[in-house]
Amino acid sequence: STGIDLYRSIGERGPKAGIGRAIAFTNFDLKWSRDYRPQPDGSCTLVSARPHLILIYRLPKPSARLPAPTKALWDTFIAGVTAHEKVHGDIIIDMVRAIEATSVGLTAPNDPGCQKVRAELQSRLGPLSQEQRRRSQEFDRVELNNGGNVHQLILALVNG
Repeated sequence: STGIDLYRSIGERGPKAGIGRAIAFTNFDLKWSRDYRPQPDGSCTLVSARPHLILIYRLPKPSARLPAPTKALWDTFIAGVTAHEKVHGDIIIDMVRAIEATSVGLTAPNDPGCQKVRAELQSRLGPLSQEQRRRSQEFDRVELNNGGNVHQLILALVNG
């Protein structure tokens, strides 16, 4: 029924993230429809790559109706946390766009079975995924740091 009670509950029941628990969490499911086309000269070209992306946001919610003063605190808190998680979603979308950009038009010579071009694509995906993780971690470091946006949201919820 209070901000501190809500925050304690999140700490006890929030989504698992690494070795602990998080306030909220953004994840994704990404699948691709790719069109590899052998070319008359024996090469292979990836002519299209269509992403099928599902962003998954795990956000806390109160288990019961809140008193008006606590509800006002909660509404501000959850709006800020949601905005924070949407930035993680935007970073994921940026990664998907980068994958598209590096994929479409990729060509490998002497590749009638389109195996070389697939291997080349795979070699490019790791760095793009690592960049997404780096950006997301850097964003969290700033936001969760003392004085950061999420830190301020937590203080406002807990202290009223």
